[in-house]
Amino acid sequence: MKKLNTLLLLILLLSCNESPQHIEKSPPVSLKTSIVILGTIQDAGSPHIACTKDCCKELFDNPDYTRQVVSFGVYDAATKKKYIFEATPDMPKQLKYLMQYGEKSENEVPDGVFLTHAHIGHYTGLMYLGKEAMSADRVPVYAMPKMKEFLETNGPWSQLVSESNINIKHLKDGETIKFSNKLKVTPFLVPHRDEYSETVGYHIQGPNKSALFIPDIDKWEKWDKSIVEEIKKVDYAFLDATFYDGVELNNRDISQIPHPFVIESIEKFKDLSEVEKRKIIFIHFNHTNPILNPNSSEAKNVIDNGLRIAKFQEVFEL
Repeated sequence: MKKLNTLLLLILLLSCNESPQHIEKSPPVSLKTSIVILGTIQDAGSPHIACTKDCCKELFDNPDYTRQVVSFGVYDAATKKKYIFEATPDMPKQLKYLMQYGEKSENEVPDGVFLTHAHIGHYTGLMYLGKEAMSADRVPVYAMPKMKEFLETNGPWSQLVSESNINIKHLKDGETIKFSNKLKVTPFLVPHRDEYSETVGYHIQGPNKSALFIPDIDKWEKWDKSIVEEIKKVDYAFLDATFYDGVELNNRDISQIPHPFVIESIEKFKDLSEVEKRKIIFIHFNHTNPILNPNSSEAKNVIDNGLRIAKFQEVFEL
């Protein structure tokens, strides 16, 4: 009887442990200049507000810490500095991961924040730098002219400027920012729904490799550049994969929120060599996107076509 009670107690204790999806793993450590993925989800996150679909039901009960809004960090090994691309609603957790990457930082203030545009998943994390939160001191925030003006002239963002929580650094289309001999960043304009600001992607050049980051674009055909040719110039291409197709979003007019469907991108890139296809890493997934499930037929279709799906905390050496 005593053995039985001991066994029952052990089972009870084990049943009280958190499930693995609640356990936040430490980020991988590298001392090389690298990109580390800090989020892969579209602006409103996953689970999504007011979502009653199966893709959200389980996540509301059992949150998955890997479901962070789209962002990545860049570690410059030459200067030991760390930069974050996009200021998302998940920024506090993302900065925690980033500051543990490379040489661990006790100070969790980024050395720079790069913004792409004024949609909620890409800039609202700046609020955590304000007086109600970090009360940061002149954190460099890199923004294009309209984005800069938007932040400076609209509350509550303007308070970040007036209180010197952020120091907005002016970006110019095609103009390179050099951080060290080993790291350069160049913004470039892309067509998107520009209600409050222009939209940019970024070219990041490291000591050995380079990357494209285009989390949001309307359609590849609307761009004045060839995405196929741009892919050939880099080693990694992190590309907009908001929707797999036009079917998954059945409660809104998808024409009002244009993005390249994954199936369109697969078709567009079908004639690339295997080497070129391996450069393509899909990112920025809507909560409805079936490729979020690695066991889905849609995810398998992406992999079978030689393309890749970004994963939280994945590392890409530059």
